[in-house]
Amino acid sequence: MVLFYIVLATFLGGLLSVLIAASLTVSVLTRVVRDLVSLSAGVLLGTALLNVLPEAFESHASPQSLFATLLGGLLFFFLLEKAELYRHQHHHEGDDHHHHHGFDRAQAGRGGWSVLMGDSIHNFCDGIIIAAAFLTDVRLGAVTALAIIAHEIPQEVGDYIVLLNAGLSRRKALLYNAASGLAAVAGGVLGYYIVGPWREMFPYLLVVAASSFIYVAVADLIPQLQHRLSWRDTAAQLAWLGGGLLIVVVAAGSLHAH
Repeated sequence: MVLFYIVLATFLGGLLSVLIAASLTVSVLTRVVRDLVSLSAGVLLGTALLNVLPEAFESHASPQSLFATLLGGLLFFFLLEKAELYRHQHHHEGDDHHHHHGFDRAQAGRGGWSVLMGDSIHNFCDGIIIAAAFLTDVRLGAVTALAIIAHEIPQEVGDYIVLLNAGLSRRKALLYNAASGLAAVAGGVLGYYIVGPWREMFPYLLVVAASSFIYVAVADLIPQLQHRLSWRDTAAQLAWLGGGLLIVVVAAGSLHAH
């Protein structure tokens, strides 16, 4: 059953993002991405700080070694992003970031391979994270999968917009997103068989997962929210951010109740 949960959770994130991208216009998707960025930041931070890290620190592992792993994880994802192998940007033309003309075409790379490769590696890592969380505890796996799905939707939709602005057809952009989503399933299945026997490593894998969530939220999502806005737009950002935290709290409470 655990393997089924892992496959379902990893498949669901990619499927939802493709369905949303296929059913909405680009202008509507632009607004959806902006709102979901705030929601994702709340979900990722809430999951990392309220669920994943507490679970890891309840183990018999040394707190010093776990904090060292957290630091190493943050540096690792920083370097991985530097190498453009851990893509989690939500930028697109018309998003008020004042990019130069043709920014999205440059971001996508020739034929969209840059977006596809970076997104696939990101999704593969997410699959391993989901597998480790489910193998630790099914309830923790469900909350972790929720956080990743909440982030995957605006990420995949944002990449879809980038690919469209880079000149790809709607059909090709959707196929690219679907293909990159399968990398999460591959990571989840591989993680189940490779990580499973090494249960003493689970606390450290959970800390690496938390470092991924914290890095994405703090280094990518929150900076996108740091723009001078009207008080209404700022209140909306805070509401979406708080909504993300509330989702995590409610979901964790509901799962523990069962």
